[in-house]
Amino acid sequence: MNGRFSKMQGLGNDFVVIDARDAPLAMTTARARAIADRHSGIGCDQLILIEPSDVADVRMRIFNADGGEVEACGNATRCVPLFLGRDVRIETAGGLLEARLTDGGATVDMGQPRFDWDAIPLAYAMDTRDMPVGWDHLDHPAAVNVGNPHVVFFQPGMTMDDAARIGPVIETDPLFPARVNVNFAEVERADRIRLIVWERGVGLTRACGTGACATAVAAIRRGLARGPVTIVLPGGDLVIDWSPGASIRMSGPAAHVFDGTADWTRF
Repeated sequence: MNGRFSKMQGLGNDFVVIDARDAPLAMTTARARAIADRHSGIGCDQLILIEPSDVADVRMRIFNADGGEVEACGNATRCVPLFLGRDVRIETAGGLLEARLTDGGATVDMGQPRFDWDAIPLAYAMDTRDMPVGWDHLDHPAAVNVGNPHVVFFQPGMTMDDAARIGPVIETDPLFPARVNVNFAEVERADRIRLIVWERGVGLTRACGTGACATAVAAIRRGLARGPVTIVLPGGDLVIDWSPGASIRMSGPAAHVFDGTADWTRF
């Protein structure tokens, strides 16, 4: 069963994008993990399936490199209008999203963030603006659901090595029954935040669009920043704008890398 795919990336966060609107492709955890493998597969951070939708222009399904299906991916969402060549309304497991082409990328309406403890979800009730919990020297994070679950630490001086050590511990902590994306943020100015992300099911990543959204929202909610906020990631910058009660708007680059053909029965 041969099929075409496109390799795309946003700030170095890379994707295998498969158009399954006319030729459905059954996707399992094992198949997604095999395609994402950088040594024996095509290689990517996330596998993206574009499928028909009854409520939007297309449905986007997202599989992390470990094969697990997840609700949202901001960088992948910016790639969808570029892949289709037009502005698009996208159905995701995390909700309906609007993505509009811009020069060199896209702007995405990511919907409204959720803050209730059981919407994150957390294992038990607590204040998600300033959580009374900690790991090592990291404490009092914020939690935000932006289509998928995030915890945000405001901690200056964190390195990639630090994030690689503590990230998987926090991701799999029983406090987070669906696991969690872990963000390590340093507020440089009210309109600029430096960010490292340990992504659930992926690990350290050069960029995470939903992490940038969650971090900006958490910082604005605490009075540490004001929108629009430039989020500086290892792969480049994203601009996030949000005010309480409004939807999150994320703007940033996306690029087509190459096209290919694969025999999906080999995965």
